[in-house]
Amino acid sequence: MSNRVLIALVILAILTVATALAQEETAASKSPGWFRWDAGTLALIGVAFAVVLAGFGSAIGIGIAANMSIGAMHEHPGLFPQFLLLSALPGTQGIYGFVAGFLIILWTGLLNDPSQLASLTVLKGWQFLFAGIPVGLAGLVSGIHQGKVCASGVGLVVKDKANVAKAMTLAAFVEFYAILGLLASVLVLLSIK
Repeated sequence: MSNRVLIALVILAILTVATALAQEETAASKSPGWFRWDAGTLALIGVAFAVVLAGFGSAIGIGIAANMSIGAMHEHPGLFPQFLLLSALPGTQGIYGFVAGFLIILWTGLLNDPSQLASLTVLKGWQFLFAGIPVGLAGLVSGIHQGKVCASGVGLVVKDKANVAKAMTLAAFVEFYAILGLLASVLVLLSIK
């Protein structure tokens, strides 16, 4: 699946959830039920965006780099440490998504403070939802592309073992945008009052 299709699907999912939330909010005010689109639910959706999308990016990126590494290890088994390093590098996006999700959980009181959660407004719930999106999308896209860069780096390391630093430097350029996504999410969280 191409990256454009993947991004379009994510945007479509966000718009679908937003439309459903708007419809459900008006219906929930008319009839009580066991499930409500309240601030806690919206915050949990933000956690899901952060953790799941960034995790998908890491998993796909690691898979791309590891597939290339496995093929290269058939001919160069002594380069396993370098291949391992390049294969693990796209995993950091998942860590960034987890950190942002954990911060959302802590700041909303979802983990241990029901009184704080009860005081959240739906507007704040939306803000927490949108706080999870930057790190999730940045992690998804950069994780996949970092996996591709690391896979190419494996080919570079096969030619000369000393090229591992060059390959990691090029992969760090892609990593920078995942860090910016985490920073954007943290800045959104800090702006919620």
